[in-house]
Amino acid sequence: MTLDRRYFFCGIGGSGMLPLAMIVAGRGAHIAGSDRARDQGRNPEKFAYLTAHGAALFPQDGSGVTDPATTVVVSTAVEASVPDVAAAHRIGAPIETRAQLLAHLFNSAKAPIGIAGTSGKSTTTGMLGWILSATGRDPTIMNGAVMKNFVRSDAPFASARVGKGETFVSEVDESDGSIALYRPQIAVLNNIAHDHKSMDELRVLFRDFLAKAATAVVNCDNEEAAALMGANAVGFSLADVDAALYGFDLQPAQDGIAFAVREGGQTVRLKLNVPGRHNVANGLAALGAARAVGVPLGEAAEALEGFAGVKRRMELVGTAGGITVYDDFAHNPDKIAATLSTLHDFPGRLLICFQPHGFGPLKLMRDGFIDVFARMLSPDDVLVMPEPVYFGGTVDRSVSSGEIVAGIAATGRHATAYPTREKCGDKLLALAKPGDRIVVMGARDDTLSTFAASLLAELG
Repeated sequence: MTLDRRYFFCGIGGSGMLPLAMIVAGRGAHIAGSDRARDQGRNPEKFAYLTAHGAALFPQDGSGVTDPATTVVVSTAVEASVPDVAAAHRIGAPIETRAQLLAHLFNSAKAPIGIAGTSGKSTTTGMLGWILSATGRDPTIMNGAVMKNFVRSDAPFASARVGKGETFVSEVDESDGSIALYRPQIAVLNNIAHDHKSMDELRVLFRDFLAKAATAVVNCDNEEAAALMGANAVGFSLADVDAALYGFDLQPAQDGIAFAVREGGQTVRLKLNVPGRHNVANGLAALGAARAVGVPLGEAAEALEGFAGVKRRMELVGTAGGITVYDDFAHNPDKIAATLSTLHDFPGRLLICFQPHGFGPLKLMRDGFIDVFARMLSPDDVLVMPEPVYFGGTVDRSVSSGEIVAGIAATGRHATAYPTREKCGDKLLALAKPGDRIVVMGARDDTLSTFAASLLAELG
């Protein structure tokens, strides 16, 4: 599908906007955009990358929106008062949401594969994208995270890949309801848990998503997901020996996890380069989707062994003075539980800095955050929390990090709130001893990686 037109991306540096802009540019369109982060001097490397790949960048003051024939692409979170949106209304330029544009590209593909679920979407998308690429299918991939397998010196922010093959692999988002726009040939559902919407809303959205597909690859171990399996479903499981894809004999290590997978009468063994039981489930999901497009199981498993991971998914930053630092995207209770469970497979106290990804999510998931940390922190682990990330705009700020840590501390665990992230870092550095693991957790803020790297440098 070739695009011979102009697009202006409002928030072009965002984790969902940047890869979409790269795919649109790769299809022949002219791209431009603005970003509040650029105006504030954050993440200059990312914007240099966009400029090098043909994006014309403007301040987010409406000055870049001057052509009525240019489509202005916005996220559902962008407010009408944003100058670029106001400018589009003033000159009569069409406005399209990020999800609408992505769904148009996705639905136009010959073999669209949608990856859905509360957790694991980015990793599963990266796994499947790599399997299809390594086996010669030349897929287009739309991801919300940087895929290490596709990073090059001229592509450090490789969260997208433009291929010439029939497959289009994409994360699909349920948080704003836009999952309803997608028509997958193959639908993958990793799991369902309370996150952005009520459980009743999520059940309807995911059920409809699966029903559209010729093949639905579904996690049998997640009760909510399993309840939505229909006649088109292929199940994967770590518990049900009768599942179409059954993973067993897990052998965890700090740098990965080995396991066996059985499909019918065939069994293959492989080792992932990413650790954790949750990543075995992600791997089974990717293998199920690969099998649905005709990749033989052995070939798919061999390719999956070469998967290098995605950025900020329990990513090892480094070790200094016997203290290891991790950078992690975990931002909802399910993701936090998966990370803590994986790290607790091995010795060492956890010193965690968790920065919530917004005041809205903090309020929505308040009880879930308290519960998961109260359950998953060991008695000697330490949690520190700054206030949620906030880059401007109108938002209800009635729930603070202080309320979360008060609830956790009431259960006997070590949890404290600090006014700034820097104060959190100072506390962790003061506590850290050889054998400890420092974990920086949070989403929607690229500077968290810089913060994690700065902690490692201080330790060194």
